[in-house]
Amino acid sequence: MVFLEIGMNEDIVVPFHMLDLERLPLPKVILLNLLHRISCRKASNEHGYYIAITTLHTISELHQDEDTGAILFTVSLSCTTVKPCKGEILIGTVTRILEDGIILKYGPMSNILLSETRMNDYELDMSEEPMFLNVNGLSYIKKGTKVRFKVLDIKWIEREKDFIIWATILGDYLGPI
Repeated sequence: MVFLEIGMNEDIVVPFHMLDLERLPLPKVILLNLLHRISCRKASNEHGYYIAITTLHTISELHQDEDTGAILFTVSLSCTTVKPCKGEILIGTVTRILEDGIILKYGPMSNILLSETRMNDYELDMSEEPMFLNVNGLSYIKKGTKVRFKVLDIKWIEREKDFIIWATILGDYLGPI
């Protein structure tokens, strides 16, 4: 997992009605709008998943849009992000069991696909609780199980503003923990 510290410039629009300086000081209003904007964005192909704003460097002079009355600022900031990499070994939690594999979650990444073809010697068992059971019966993978996996491939989906990650447990020391 690669953690990055990146610099960004963001244009923030604050509606005029939010500028009640007696209730909230201007820096707090700017910060709240900035946090909301970045949390809605979630991730980018270039930077990965946005984790936290670490530093606000500068806030530009305010400009008022004469048509809407909104106040415009440009904010320079530093942000911590995390970006998945091919070949890395991670430990995720099973969130869903599908007929042809499982879905794992690791940190902000919730679209990690582990296909049945990448789980050697595991077969779907739909008895009481859906799970993938090892052929020799010594281990299983069900909802909530921690699984050590290797990242095979990563694809950015622009429409979803999220990554899809393909995983495998084929290899030494990989599989349910």
